[in-house]
Amino acid sequence: MKTIAIRGGEVVDATGSRRADVLVEDGRIAAVVPEGEGRDLVADVTLDAGGCVVAPGLVDLHTHLRQPGAEEAETIETGARAAVLGGFTCVLAMPNTTPAIDSAGVAREVLELGRAACCDVRTSAAITVGRAGEQLTPMAELAALGVRLFTDDGTGVQDGRLMRRALEYASALGVVLAQHCEDAVLSGGGAMNEGAWSSRLGLPGQPAEAEEVMVMRDVALARMTGGRVHFQHLSTRRSLELVAAAKAEGLRVTCEVTPHHFTLTEACCASYDPVFKVNPPLRTDDDVAAVRAGLASGVVDCIATDHAPHTPEAKEQPFDQAPPGMLGLETALALALTHLDLPIAEVLALMSWRPAAIIGADDAHGGPIAEGRPANLCVVDPSATWTVDPDRLASRSRNTPYAGMRLTGRVRHTVVDGEAVVIDAEAQR
Repeated sequence: MKTIAIRGGEVVDATGSRRADVLVEDGRIAAVVPEGEGRDLVADVTLDAGGCVVAPGLVDLHTHLRQPGAEEAETIETGARAAVLGGFTCVLAMPNTTPAIDSAGVAREVLELGRAACCDVRTSAAITVGRAGEQLTPMAELAALGVRLFTDDGTGVQDGRLMRRALEYASALGVVLAQHCEDAVLSGGGAMNEGAWSSRLGLPGQPAEAEEVMVMRDVALARMTGGRVHFQHLSTRRSLELVAAAKAEGLRVTCEVTPHHFTLTEACCASYDPVFKVNPPLRTDDDVAAVRAGLASGVVDCIATDHAPHTPEAKEQPFDQAPPGMLGLETALALALTHLDLPIAEVLALMSWRPAAIIGADDAHGGPIAEGRPANLCVVDPSATWTVDPDRLASRSRNTPYAGMRLTGRVRHTVVDGEAVVIDAEAQR
């Protein structure tokens, strides 16, 4: 394995920031020395970090890699390549594949494919068999494989009694349940946020309450069981207020938001372009402001991409028939740096060490940049500007709503397990 010297950057992690050079040997950080004192460091590869921030690699808790079953939209290989170009050294695959990741056999298949990928690919598993909401998966067997987060993502667990049982079981296993908060009866096939815009456009709407009532229910179940609940891609002001109250009460709840829910609003749907169709849907200006405030206040624990690739054929259907979802891995960090009024250290906390801690990946990712630690790092140029070009993205799909948008902040290098997998913004494999 080649040794790597990262020179001239500002090292930023949970312990603070300092000007330093970093030496990587045998997959681990061998030395972190004050800038200028590392002139004698000998390495096979030197990565220029001048004007850049050297940070722990980013961690995404919400990545749709589509494999098995929908490889025409994405594979673990192509999704991992998109991830490292976006600065992610670890991604958590969602279980709404075909078949669903609801058994040890399918989980092993995903993990085996992930071993050949250019980043650390971990997998979640479904809470219920087939994500059908009727029978719990063999959670103990899946946990024994290393699964640390269970979710029926794409659908919420509708049966409150079943969710209670799942929380009690998960507590005994020491794993986290993550919830896609959507009351299926209230959402009723809505294609966008219910409100003035849906009425104007003649599109079926999904009310904010469809998300909020399930947040309310699962906060109550967390109180009842003492279990851990992670709320996925929250999108409304009231949802975040419920989470804030639960945290103030001392309940074991965490939550994530996505870049599209702090950069885009329901007004984008006026074009009838299905690239703007997501679930939960894009919300109001007030909700976007609340999401940004939640990120600044600490109510929101992390930013997750909800990277959801779809083929052009799937997305080119009428708005109300097209599948929800958009790409996210390569643009997430730049969107946060461009649109959030937060210091870069806080953005990194939201995208690196905090999500790593939620799934227990902080032994390898998101930890301090210190001697002996695994070398999973990203080097970010916070002043670089670039324009999103769908044809230049690494994903097999092209469904990004940010085509043509000019963003500030770009990943220059990414190091995974001591290997430079991105150099000068180009993937190496």
